[in-house]
Amino acid sequence: MKSLLLGFLCFFQLSVAQQEMKHVVYFETDKYDIPETEQYRLLQFLQEIEAIQDIEKISIYGFCDDRGSDSYNLKLSQKRADAIKEVFTNNEINESLITNTDGRGEILLNIVKEDEINKIRGLNRKVEIIVKPVFPPRPKVEKRNTTTDRLRGNLEVGDKILIENLLFQTGYSYLMERSKPVLDDIAEILIERKEIRFSIEGHVCCTSGERDAIDRKTEIRNLSHARARYVYNYLVDKGIDPDRMKFIGLRRRYPLGGRPELDRRVEIRVTGINKK
Repeated sequence: MKSLLLGFLCFFQLSVAQQEMKHVVYFETDKYDIPETEQYRLLQFLQEIEAIQDIEKISIYGFCDDRGSDSYNLKLSQKRADAIKEVFTNNEINESLITNTDGRGEILLNIVKEDEINKIRGLNRKVEIIVKPVFPPRPKVEKRNTTTDRLRGNLEVGDKILIENLLFQTGYSYLMERSKPVLDDIAEILIERKEIRFSIEGHVCCTSGERDAIDRKTEIRNLSHARARYVYNYLVDKGIDPDRMKFIGLRRRYPLGGRPELDRRVEIRVTGINKK
């Protein structure tokens, strides 16, 4: 009976662990700016989140130590939670998934030893992040890649071709290794179709309004531009005449109206067709 109960508890704990990911960001006294070391840890956590196929919700809770008035601590804890939310949205995490961004005020001091007071207070100045995936995961639907078919077909000026299966590292302007063959295939077609002139247009998801996202490498808010430039440089390296193409970042001006992560995309727009 004990072994059966133990097995059930282990299964329950495993299920909970699979359903939630947790991370804590610590703050300095009276501050809501994220310390540099905590910024690094937070970005590492964001990379772990990328591995989740489907997220149900993200909760962000801010806290303070026991010093300061109740009203002051509530405001400060809220500012800390808001600071974390801003990092998430700047790094292309869908804002609609963040269901809670709450400042919960102070955590009462529980003294174990007198010399541990500062340490305990330091641990209480924090934001807790809880990421809950959809569990069990929904089956992933693979889309058929039609980009090359469209590029080989009849094209007209103004046509837009989505480069499907072109996957960027979240928050960065460089491709995941498995996406490079996608651009290799496109480059072969465009080398053959010398009559086509085109614009490479980068888009981002999940930012507010028409803002661009932040490129984590440069910390500049121009991620859509940087991704379009990456594709441009890649095609130049493959032998395509740079005079045939240009690149532009369109930020989040043209959301598709579906799942927000699909807005993290690069498109080719035909700008001219030379007569043979």
